[in-house]
Amino acid sequence: MFGLTPFNDNPIKRNTRNDFMNIYDMVDDFFNTSLSPIRNLRNDTFKVDVKETQEGYLVEAELPGIQKEDIKLDYDRERLTINVNHEEEINEEKDNYIHRERKRTAMQRCIYLKDIMPGNINAQLKDGVLKIVIPKEEKPDNSFNIEIN
Repeated sequence: MFGLTPFNDNPIKRNTRNDFMNIYDMVDDFFNTSLSPIRNLRNDTFKVDVKETQEGYLVEAELPGIQKEDIKLDYDRERLTINVNHEEEINEEKDNYIHRERKRTAMQRCIYLKDIMPGNINAQLKDGVLKIVIPKEEKPDNSFNIEIN
């Protein structure tokens, strides 16, 4: 069983309406809020940490409950894009009771990274954390002295 999610966590919103409308809000919030842990990520997104070093970048994204088949990584125009498309279906049949639930989660994050070496990028998903190691491109030193005539 999934952990319970509060169905109306904004007391200001709750107190500004009359009691008759509150019951409708509570019912809407209850049925529109999934009890899945993945929905506890605010605004259908995920946490990302980006660290820059001399050698490159380390990107860590928290993706609990997501499989690597649900993740797509792209790099275009100096932007790393992490796309997640996760589909889940739950079927329970007991006695005469049938419970069927379907859920689709789509999330995306874009990170600006320039001067990367595209051929040596390494990505690994372990224990719900996606780690992407991106080496920087070695730039030639184009500085030189100019003599004055």
